[in-house]
Amino acid sequence: MKTAERRRAPAPAARPAQAPPPADRRRRLADQGRAYAFLLGGLVCFALFSWYPAIRAVVIAFQEYTPGTGAEWVGTANFTRVVHDPEFAAAWRNTLTFTLLALLIGFAVPFVLALVLNELRHAKAFFRIVVYLPVMIPPVVSALLWKWFYDPGAGLANEALRFLHLPTSNWSNGADTALVSLVLVATWANMGGTVLIYLAALQSVPGELYEAAELDGANLLQRVRHVTVPQTRFVILMLMLLQIIATMQVFTEPFVITGGGPENATVTVLYLIYKYAFLYNDFGGACALSVMLLALLGLFSAAYLRLTRSGEEDA
Repeated sequence: MKTAERRRAPAPAARPAQAPPPADRRRRLADQGRAYAFLLGGLVCFALFSWYPAIRAVVIAFQEYTPGTGAEWVGTANFTRVVHDPEFAAAWRNTLTFTLLALLIGFAVPFVLALVLNELRHAKAFFRIVVYLPVMIPPVVSALLWKWFYDPGAGLANEALRFLHLPTSNWSNGADTALVSLVLVATWANMGGTVLIYLAALQSVPGELYEAAELDGANLLQRVRHVTVPQTRFVILMLMLLQIIATMQVFTEPFVITGGGPENATVTVLYLIYKYAFLYNDFGGACALSVMLLALLGLFSAAYLRLTRSGEEDA
């Protein structure tokens, strides 16, 4: 009977959680205050040099703006004027062509190089440094070096072709070859970081999968197709989106090497924005172009964020 009564006895009420002592609260608030104080400088700089210019550009896109004389609201007139500019279609065509060529050349070459470096047994560190070295060269210096390299007269490229008794090329001075030449420059200058990311992804692939594929009689290409690509597809898609976003903002190579020529063959959207702002003194048109480019890149950025979020959920 006593045992049954003990079982029926209500459990003691849970004690309410005690509030932290005032000293702990003050210490926690002080730590948070210091953290936000350190963060404040970066936020202020980011707001002044990133957020404010972006918002200001969107506003000026709908104004007729001249520095020092004020601004007048003109609605979508800047967009209409820019769209009817003959250089507008050429700039977008060149930018999209550059992006497509960069995906065909600049996306495949780093992946192949990463596969080769991953298979090396000796001097891996040396070749990684060699591949990454172009990234450490300032972009303008790199573009000037390639400008000399492409010189149709005494440039190293044509000298090498003459030595091999092959026909020479106009390279960056030819309307048909200029854009491809710039893609080669951008690929050489930026592939180092991409190769290292691919190497990290390749080294995370379990070796048992390759051993099983070899036992099944798979050759190198079959192992790459059925093991490497499926295991690294998330990294491949992520880098592809990042490359699209980066190549659609190409500016240094056309500005330094070709100046947008010949015959507007290398005028890109970002270079056209520069011309509107600093050559035509048309800040409204430049900002209108910037807003168009921002809208397009925003779509790719949203796809990139969605991809990374889905990858984190899968992990």
